[in-house]
Amino acid sequence: MEKTLREIAELVGGEVHGDGSIIVSGLANIIGAKAGDLIFAVPPHIDEAKNSAAAAVLIPLDVDDFPKPAVKVADPRAAFARLLNMFAPKIEIPVGISDKAHIGKDVSIADGVTIMPFAVIDDGASIGRGAIIYPHVYIGQRVSIGEDTVIYSGATVREFCVVGKRCVVHSSAVIGSDGFGFTTSNGVHTKVPQVGNVIIEDDVEIGAHVGIDRAAMGSTVIGHGTKIDNLVHIAHNCKIGANCLIVAQTGISGSTTVGDNVTFGGQVGTVGHIHIGGNSVYAARSGISKNMPEGFFGAGFPIQSHSDWLKHQAMLKRIPELMERIRRLECMVQDQL
Repeated sequence: MEKTLREIAELVGGEVHGDGSIIVSGLANIIGAKAGDLIFAVPPHIDEAKNSAAAAVLIPLDVDDFPKPAVKVADPRAAFARLLNMFAPKIEIPVGISDKAHIGKDVSIADGVTIMPFAVIDDGASIGRGAIIYPHVYIGQRVSIGEDTVIYSGATVREFCVVGKRCVVHSSAVIGSDGFGFTTSNGVHTKVPQVGNVIIEDDVEIGAHVGIDRAAMGSTVIGHGTKIDNLVHIAHNCKIGANCLIVAQTGISGSTTVGDNVTFGGQVGTVGHIHIGGNSVYAARSGISKNMPEGFFGAGFPIQSHSDWLKHQAMLKRIPELMERIRRLECMVQDQL
């Protein structure tokens, strides 16, 4: 695809800076850019973009004296993401059901569905209009898959679970695995039946190798618009709010309730049976062991405000110096005795 810089500006609602007639033939990052490419740059990478080989740059509105042709926009990263959808090569996927797929009894399949070879759609399942099921996917009994949802190879959606519209489930994710529930008597662990399900609301994306456990009773719920990175575990009976971001290797223990618009950095862990307030951010490796308020920016273990955590980290770096001062003072006191 080729577009003039002026056409690019119209597509993203930006302002042309420099020659708007130059041709953009591709998108790239700053390091890999070559002639004809468009990149984006935000601080602290503005100077790096000035010296790149790119033909043009998406830059913030407040950047002045930029030497290259550019398009000024409020959010260069978001504008670049919109352009990626236009410039990315399109994958051609023929609509239809492969004769190598297994379709069980009483399965409901709407128009425009694609089911690829070696997928298994078990008895009583329902597949919504426009859904795409890749090879080696297992859709369990009585599962409901919503319209325009894409489920990639190797993923499993277990019995009675519900996946909403326009969701994306990446390879090897498991939705509806048994919750980790056992009773222990005389040193013997006995499994507690996990008879609930998982409900994935609309517009959720679930990364590769994610495990979302079915509820012991009732439902584990992932709210609409939430995006889950690879290698995340969400335990039984959790309720995750809308538009959350959950980064890789996070573990959310059972019966935890999370409000809307919460961001968990990588490797965050929680105890179970707590409530985490909405509109909050938790830095990587935070350990959340108690109920948390709305609008909190947390870090560390035990969890504390991010600003307090930064102060404590600075103090820890001074411990060797302080220990040396104490040693010298002890020696001075000893000499006076």
